[in-house]
Amino acid sequence: MAFSKELAQRIRKALEHLPRVEEKKMFGSLAFMVNGKLCLTAGPSRMMCRIDSVLYEHEIKKDGCTAVVMRGRAYKGYLHIQEENLSNESDFDHWIKLALDFNEQLISK
Repeated sequence: MAFSKELAQRIRKALEHLPRVEEKKMFGSLAFMVNGKLCLTAGPSRMMCRIDSVLYEHEIKKDGCTAVVMRGRAYKGYLHIQEENLSNESDFDHWIKLALDFNEQLISK
């Protein structure tokens, strides 16, 4: 399985303050489960974020963002962000925050 070790380490650091984080190999990436829910993945050259589908249409227009497509189907609320678009810490933090905000919504339902 090929994933960016640098990106995985950045995600680990961003999530280290949380009590329930688990790492799993899936989808050819390293997935980060928060509170038992898929939240982020570190892939070969991109990060996947699971965000609120209400924000999806706005966020997908940002540089380096594409829809997550599996078996020909685009999954609304799941975005890939190219690693080069995460080099700026504030950009990286933006995506982490969106993913964690949505994760909170999932566990409060």
